[in-house]
Amino acid sequence: MTTNDPFARLPEVPRFSVTSTTVSDGGVWPAEQMSGLFGVPGGKDISPQLSWSGAPEGTKSYAVTVYDPDAPTGSGFWHWAVADIPATVTQLAEGAGDENGSGLPEDAWQLPNDARAARYIGAAPPAGHGRHRYVIVVHALGTERIGVASEATPAYLGFTMTSHILARAVLTVTAEIPA
Repeated sequence: MTTNDPFARLPEVPRFSVTSTTVSDGGVWPAEQMSGLFGVPGGKDISPQLSWSGAPEGTKSYAVTVYDPDAPTGSGFWHWAVADIPATVTQLAEGAGDENGSGLPEDAWQLPNDARAARYIGAAPPAGHGRHRYVIVVHALGTERIGVASEATPAYLGFTMTSHILARAVLTVTAEIPA
């Protein structure tokens, strides 16, 4: 793992709670959440179930991101980004991030990840590269619509929403593929 802290250059904001029936904070990705599209044996690229609570008053929408700060790219790797989740929604079902976004609430949408696919791409750390962290974040936002184009990158989403983040909820899971 690297020492790259994905929150180091972002404003400090309060935390709220996120849980998952798929993964636990500090746990390891199950095989289904690994990337079959990237050739990981048993990988199915199924997005995790997420539930959150305790977002601050004034929350008007949410965004969800999954990021690997340990990817050997110099800039990490964005696996999933969902924007414009209505403030009335407090969970996403497992598999919501398929290629059609079939489990996403109305008005929510997926941005292309670093593989340029508008869907969840599972974990696929290079064999022998060591343990990677996958930072799952639910961002509580003070705006109903974030206003980025459908082809925008997750990094641009992050840049745009920085001034709208009221709080964040974080789960970190890991994955490693032996050499």
